[in-house]
Amino acid sequence: MAQAAPTDQRSFWHRNRIAITPWLFLAPGLIMFMIYVILPIFQSMWISLHQWDGLSPKIFIGLDNYRELMTDDTFFVAIKNNIIWLVLYMLAVPIGLFISLLLNQTVMGIRIYKSLFFFPFVISQIVVGLVFTWVYDPSNGIFSIIFGWFGATCPAILGDERYVTYGIIAAGLWPQIAYCMILFLTGLNNVSPDQIEAGRLDNAKGWKMLWYVVLPQLRPATFIAIVVTVIGALRSFDLISIMTSGGPYGSSQVLAYYMYETALSEYGYRMGYGATIATVLFFIMMVYIAYFLRRMYVQEKEG
Repeated sequence: MAQAAPTDQRSFWHRNRIAITPWLFLAPGLIMFMIYVILPIFQSMWISLHQWDGLSPKIFIGLDNYRELMTDDTFFVAIKNNIIWLVLYMLAVPIGLFISLLLNQTVMGIRIYKSLFFFPFVISQIVVGLVFTWVYDPSNGIFSIIFGWFGATCPAILGDERYVTYGIIAAGLWPQIAYCMILFLTGLNNVSPDQIEAGRLDNAKGWKMLWYVVLPQLRPATFIAIVVTVIGALRSFDLISIMTSGGPYGSSQVLAYYMYETALSEYGYRMGYGATIATVLFFIMMVYIAYFLRRMYVQEKEG
């Protein structure tokens, strides 16, 4: 006669503690993430379906805010400027890599040079904006002095609709290049000396060494640099606020600043319309983030 299998008499906690313990450690972070990130996202989507000034009762208007957005010229100017930001801001990645390769040397005084290049990253975006506002000053700025050397008149970069967005992006690149440089310097410290030596034995040097040996090992740093730069370009706000406030005539508007101006400034207090712009910006960012996360997942799966 077959004997019945012995039943596990231990408590539920003792039988499942290995599976439960990681979730207990993750729980505080997950709860905070749900409260401060996920919940506000859905609240913004819900508010975008209402007409609301932030004080009086909300009036449900369905998709009217989205229909109005499709006929809003300022919205499309902001979209165009965000695309320009996105394309030009990506220059921070190769320039940061180039500077990090130059600074990854063991020569006297290299720490001083690293500190000088690191400096833009530690100062506030507000300070960066003020510095470049003075640099672009057509009367007494550095640009006016340089143009004066050639007998030319310095253009009013921040007052000209053709140049203003590019002038602000140039200011934004200053700290962003420093940030990418730090990421690549960290990555270069982890490059395997064995693979470098193996590359030298295979007669790899210069561009071949960089392309086939160094850059593959910098893939994690490159991924983070690209993601952070893309997000930084799409959420650009501080520099526009301090340098032009979206002007002249709205020509330097981007989605983040237009959302603020519409929802929270004295020009609007249209919370529903501002939430609509925020929702559109969120989905644009999600496209990029989802693409890069999928790419990272595929690369890790391929080994």
